[in-house]
Amino acid sequence: MRLALLAATALIATPAAAQDVRGAVQEDLPGLLEIYRDLHANPELSGQEVRTAAKLSAIARDMGFDVTEGVGGTGVVAVMENGPGPVLMIRADMDGLPVVEQTGLPYASKVVTTAPASGVETGVMHACGHDTHMTSWVGVATQLTERKDDWSGTLVMILQPAEETGEGAKAMLDDGLYTRFPKPTHAIAFHDAAAGPAGFIGISPGYALANVDSVDITVRGTGGHGAYPHTTKDPIVIASRIVTTLQTIVAREVDPQSPAVITVGSFHAGAKHNIIPDEAQLLLTVRSYAPEVRQQLLSGIERIAKAEAIAAGVSEDRMPIVTFRDDEFTPSTYNTLPLANRALALFKQQFGDQRVQETPPVMGGEDFSRFWLADNEIESLIFWVGGTRMEDWMAAEGDTSKLPSLHSPFWAPDAEAVVGTATEALTVLALDILKK
Repeated sequence: MRLALLAATALIATPAAAQDVRGAVQEDLPGLLEIYRDLHANPELSGQEVRTAAKLSAIARDMGFDVTEGVGGTGVVAVMENGPGPVLMIRADMDGLPVVEQTGLPYASKVVTTAPASGVETGVMHACGHDTHMTSWVGVATQLTERKDDWSGTLVMILQPAEETGEGAKAMLDDGLYTRFPKPTHAIAFHDAAAGPAGFIGISPGYALANVDSVDITVRGTGGHGAYPHTTKDPIVIASRIVTTLQTIVAREVDPQSPAVITVGSFHAGAKHNIIPDEAQLLLTVRSYAPEVRQQLLSGIERIAKAEAIAAGVSEDRMPIVTFRDDEFTPSTYNTLPLANRALALFKQQFGDQRVQETPPVMGGEDFSRFWLADNEIESLIFWVGGTRMEDWMAAEGDTSKLPSLHSPFWAPDAEAVVGTATEALTVLALDILKK
């Protein structure tokens, strides 16, 4: 993997022009890492980010931002007007995950709560690195506040709830993010990456993350005794055929150059060895980039589910029920080309060519996409900052299967490298966008 070779051979470049911002960020790092450790030790689930929002709102107010809490639930909007110019929105997400932390860190989360969706008691952990996002949000706010003579425009710093459930960005937009507050001309964010060495930056011009659809299929048959299958319409057999036939949508219907994924993540049916049940339940995740490919996948799923039931002789009134979970849909994330290419050039100048590269899109999802979809005249960019400690990356020789991934109970990013790099990158990009 190219990153492994770079990590093995590259010295971290520090161009002379980078020293001012870099030095200031390094001076702030001890205080930022105190904030990071506190956020890491006190995670909150999606929609419950009350303590987190209050803590960071107070910090932003102390810097002189006009702060509004409770936007879209627990979201925060902090505005600083500093003359004429662009309106730049910088976003960080706040929520943790229902994961019991196993990192062994001295500041590891010990939080236990009841998950609202399932009612199950669970540990809570920042297993996706949102604590690094929020800490860097504080870092760039600090830098821009101290450099008000160097930029002109309006800064809109937002803290978004419920990214992990795909609800937070929509909730903030529905609550007037673009009408109650200055509407951005540019929107930027970053995400830590387990699949990259600490301090490296990746940018995907164009599509960066995927459409994410959740689909439920209830396969209905006629149950009966397992010894007399001829008297039944076995939903387990029908559902099994659906599972295998669904794969032909990607393999034989979608253009091979158009990425697509259909994964059946759950198959539930029956309760006893010798009883053929009436129903089987399938839960799917469906991934794509382009809207037309998404529609092709979803319509194909519905067609195949019905066709397999017809082939099995199921009556019209017992056709499968296919439910597209619109409440869980996350649209694909698109990095607008002018801003993505501008950032690539700027970051290479700031960090050196060896720490910055263009990376391929991934099939994960991110509701940062909604901020651009709400107005596609906005220039939008989310970039990656590698978080795996360099010694671990080198030991694994770039084989990410040997390393903890995002959402793993063992994921412990190199916080100093992530926060330092992300704060510096966000700062130089913001100063470039808002330059006088």
